[in-house]
Amino acid sequence: MKQNSKQKTRVIIYALFGILLGVFLAYSFIYKFPAIFQETITKIERDVTVTDEGIADAVDNVYDSVIVVSTYNDKKLRASGSGFIYKIDDQTTYIITNHHVIADGNNYKITYTDGEIVEAKLLGGDNYTDIAILKVKTKENAKAVSIGKTESLRVGDTTFTVGAPLDNVYSWTVTRGIISGKERLVEVSVDNSMDTDYIMNVLQTDAAVNNGNSGGPLCNSNGDVIGVISAKISSTGVEGMGFAIPIEIAQEKAEQIINGESSEYPYLGISMLNIDVAKSDPRYYGYVTNSEITEGVIVIDVQKNTSAASAKLQTGDIITKINDKNISNVAYLRYELYKYKVGDTIKITYIRDSKELSASVKLSSKLQTY
Repeated sequence: MKQNSKQKTRVIIYALFGILLGVFLAYSFIYKFPAIFQETITKIERDVTVTDEGIADAVDNVYDSVIVVSTYNDKKLRASGSGFIYKIDDQTTYIITNHHVIADGNNYKITYTDGEIVEAKLLGGDNYTDIAILKVKTKENAKAVSIGKTESLRVGDTTFTVGAPLDNVYSWTVTRGIISGKERLVEVSVDNSMDTDYIMNVLQTDAAVNNGNSGGPLCNSNGDVIGVISAKISSTGVEGMGFAIPIEIAQEKAEQIINGESSEYPYLGISMLNIDVAKSDPRYYGYVTNSEITEGVIVIDVQKNTSAASAKLQTGDIITKINDKNISNVAYLRYELYKYKVGDTIKITYIRDSKELSASVKLSSKLQTY
């Protein structure tokens, strides 16, 4: 009996020793090769980061804050687009939309998701940032959107839009995609111009954007607004290229408008044309004396008592650079010029009589002009 008892004791001791040895070896293996286990954990986290249900919840966060904007001129419908509730201040609701949505109107109406239609007042708009603000009396249960940030966005992040494509036939359509690019420079026309007037720095998305989506929100996977839909490329062979104004730019302009501040842009005091236009239009043949120059902006006229006049710019000068940034056309001149503030001094490089010259120009101001 004693011998059996001793054997059982030895078995128990060996078993405990084996368990302790196994635990020690397992711990040593994990300590020496942690990457194997970390990699597995990371993969699991990535697999569950974004789900379809998560996007549906995000859509719910913003859906009822999106509205349809209808623009009328003397009771005739001129344009329709989208917008969203940006801010609610006591009894006043402020709505962001695009400037080009409201530009041709003198009265405006908005439609909520429940079908209610109310008159809206235009507070103001800015054609270069393409942002406008409407205001209405606050509706019961109205909710402003959540504002996100673009600085942490990565190409490939999930995005979605909510808007009213095809003249409101399919109002509050949701489309989903990704961030296809950041800081895209897109040439746009303002005030119904036939030429490109300005360069917009925008987000690119492949979420479907159609006529009527203009002014609606571009959102991240949490339902935070990260941009304002503004444009799309529509031509044969192009699919899924929509653009949105980064929310930081839209928000800065919105606050200026709400606070009654003027849209003050630096002003040179010149009339100007793209060099290629001047070369092809008989009316301006005399302005181009150097046929070898293919890019730049030609000065057609200099206004008295302006920044350009003080810098002694002349008719026929061809502006090629602003602070060492190449100027290929009028749109890029405005884009570079509007990076500066009234009162700043910049260097303009120009060609006169085939000679490259430069001048320091202190920028003055004039509202909504170049």
